[in-house]
Amino acid sequence: MTNNPYEQDLGRNAANHQPLTPLALLERAAKVFPDQTAIIHGSLRQNYRTFWQRSVKLASALARHGIEQGDTVTAMLSNTPPMLEAHHGVPMTGAVLHSINTRLDAATVAFQLDHAESKVVIVDREFSGVMKEALARAEAKPLVIDFDDPEYPEDAPYPKGERIGTVDYEEFVASGDPEFAWRMPDDEWDAIALNYTSGTTGNPKGVVYHHRGATLMAYSNTVHAGMGRHPVYLWTLPMFHCNGWCFPWTLALQAGTHVCLRWVRAKSMYDAIADHGVTHLCGAPVVMSALLNASESEKRDFPQTVTFNTAAAPPPESVLSAMAEAGFAVTHLYGLTETYGPAVVNEWKQEWDELDGPAQATRKARQGVRYAVLEDLTVLDPETMEPVPADGETLGEVMFRGNIVMKGYLKNKDATEKAFAGGWFHSGDLGVLHPDGYIQLKDRSKDIIISGGENISSIEVEDALYKHPAIAACGVVAKPHEKWGETPVAFVELKPGAAADAEEIIAHCRALLAAFKCPREIVFAEIPKTSTGKIQKFRLREQASTR
Repeated sequence: MTNNPYEQDLGRNAANHQPLTPLALLERAAKVFPDQTAIIHGSLRQNYRTFWQRSVKLASALARHGIEQGDTVTAMLSNTPPMLEAHHGVPMTGAVLHSINTRLDAATVAFQLDHAESKVVIVDREFSGVMKEALARAEAKPLVIDFDDPEYPEDAPYPKGERIGTVDYEEFVASGDPEFAWRMPDDEWDAIALNYTSGTTGNPKGVVYHHRGATLMAYSNTVHAGMGRHPVYLWTLPMFHCNGWCFPWTLALQAGTHVCLRWVRAKSMYDAIADHGVTHLCGAPVVMSALLNASESEKRDFPQTVTFNTAAAPPPESVLSAMAEAGFAVTHLYGLTETYGPAVVNEWKQEWDELDGPAQATRKARQGVRYAVLEDLTVLDPETMEPVPADGETLGEVMFRGNIVMKGYLKNKDATEKAFAGGWFHSGDLGVLHPDGYIQLKDRSKDIIISGGENISSIEVEDALYKHPAIAACGVVAKPHEKWGETPVAFVELKPGAAADAEEIIAHCRALLAAFKCPREIVFAEIPKTSTGKIQKFRLREQASTR
């Protein structure tokens, strides 16, 4: 027995301790703001009362089908209302939501269905072709539910595919009981979602999230995105990507409005921002490019300043200025699938406003400091696990610790133990620690270029390239070299209508970088990107190795 008086006869019970879950946030919003608009999708306007009821009915229908704790329900959906309902209805049964990247090929989808042991698949008819092929390849034989979107636009770039399921989504939801007693998690450590990494080498790893982390991310997103009462959020970030950085759960906290967007197009984004008073959105630099490079006929005026959260490489100063002029305030974030999406924010300090342009740019290039709900963030020597000097120069590996780090990798004990070695999550990203505690990425460990014994940061070279006014996108990777071991080669995509040759671009780099860091070769090509806008360095490395 403890002698601590604060532990004697003061145990946990149902009255003073409940597991954290983001599901409770939606329940509260439905009770407090039942008539507040929760979802906008084309002509659809759905309030919180209906959002909650439909989520409960989805849970009921799944439970009637036998779905229970520990089962996996897979969704291959666009940013549409069923995806939002799935984020709540699926975990209400104790099951785990597995969101599939809608750009994946059938073989990869089949692997995920089998690895996750999917019991149910909800699929948008836009993706029925690839899902049909995946199901034919897979050993898993789930119940397949078709979503036939009544708001599917007439000018759609892709026609609807065939029905491949045994039941329609609306019919399935209608069969549920609105009075269904949804289940709280037994423990906030219970799994809530499964997301697969991109798997650039070997099979993708299944990253498992828990209710506690998802709830804390909802609070943290609200704080770090500056979301006041009833924010209006535009879905430019795919909900399949780290569960949309947990924003499907976040909006309920302040009873905000989800503005669904099936495809990211300049006109539809400007129309939504102007017509619905959008206050927040998230996305990769490709989304910023779409907004900034839109034609005048596609752009719309709007009175509000829109917060744009981006978690890729820090945008160049010219892009930040252009976004500000267009009415957007850019917040620079950083994170990984294993940290529920962004878990680091570049907290801007007022005194930095007094600095000159170059000095401000150096601070904006930093990834920043930990989210309020992340317990620790630092840069360590991955071999000794000792902190690197906070000098802004010594390279180490960025490491995380806290409640918004994944449970681990599904059915992959070795990878999980390796990721958590020494009591920290190893990000695989190399960076430095500045004297003020802000971290700055220098490269992925596999993307550092070692030329003649010198380390070259591909990010540093890319930053220099982006300062050239003709460059829209670029990626720098190592190319094997007999003498130097490796040399940097730059793949460059020019802006529409812009012109530049290799000599000009190399000269531009020489004006900004040490000579050994400058690319020896410039390749003009369309830069391969993931569905979330990240440059696929592994494909560039493959191309460079054969040149």
